[in-house]
Amino acid sequence: MTHNILLIGATGFIGQHVVPKLAQLNCRISILTRRADRARNFITLPTVEVIEADANTDGVLQQAVKDKTAVINLAGILHSRKGWPYGPDFAKVHVALPEKIIAAMHTAKVSRLLHVSALGACSEGLSMYSRSKAAGEAVIKASGLQWTIFQPSVVFGPEDHFLNVFARLAKYFPVLALAGSNARLQPVYVEDVAQAIVQALDQPHTFRKTFELAGPHIYTLKELVQISSLAATGSLRPILPLPWSIGKLQALFFECLPGNPLMSRDNLDSLKTDNISGLQGLQSLGITPTALEPIAAQYLAGKHPRSHYDAYRIKHRN
Repeated sequence: MTHNILLIGATGFIGQHVVPKLAQLNCRISILTRRADRARNFITLPTVEVIEADANTDGVLQQAVKDKTAVINLAGILHSRKGWPYGPDFAKVHVALPEKIIAAMHTAKVSRLLHVSALGACSEGLSMYSRSKAAGEAVIKASGLQWTIFQPSVVFGPEDHFLNVFARLAKYFPVLALAGSNARLQPVYVEDVAQAIVQALDQPHTFRKTFELAGPHIYTLKELVQISSLAATGSLRPILPLPWSIGKLQALFFECLPGNPLMSRDNLDSLKTDNISGLQGLQSLGITPTALEPIAAQYLAGKHPRSHYDAYRIKHRN
């Protein structure tokens, strides 16, 4: 089946890997984004159309979803202002946006929805992030659509905002102070996540099912920081474990700095629950999970081909 797909959140980390895979299958792809310049990597792909508009504006989704065979929602954020059970920014992106997508799909009689959530999403989770992701999933499961939900663990890859952050810190600080150093994570490669989404698109056995996506190995946060520092600097940086109370103060300091914080208090709350999976979500889709170390060692050291491309793009973006 030749698909005509609407992608929301396609200019983010995962979307940068999903779009080329869909294009290789000759899918027609409409990318809905508030800033068309963020989709400049895709403008040379012959089957890609970029729609510059805000999905939250009345009528935009209704128009964008017309004549589509599927919708893929990749929209997600890591930080929000405070609120209960989650802050207003999480509410807007993780809950209200799926509600609007579903309404538009019902109006256009489009039934196939693929949605990226997060491993550990839980209505009683310790973080606003977790609770908002669970609320978004609940909306989708009640939609009556042919939905598939993906719950990736921490996603790694050349453009990630996880291992790269620790690698940059390791270049400037001889010792890394870290709260939650014993938290357990099961990072999953971004290419595997993208492939899972593409694999599931036409598979009826994935309809109304949730897939936990995790890598082949479990690490503590401390181990991941050490992997990052070794790849980036050639030496292991000592880790100074912080108690949660001091970690909260550190996170509050980061929140007060301009731009997105390196770590927020809500991120820290997420680390109080292990982010691991005993299920074989990738394997059930015919995908062998990719090991972290060989991939991360290349891009954290700047040797990955995509790393060179990203550096060139940043240098010449103006």
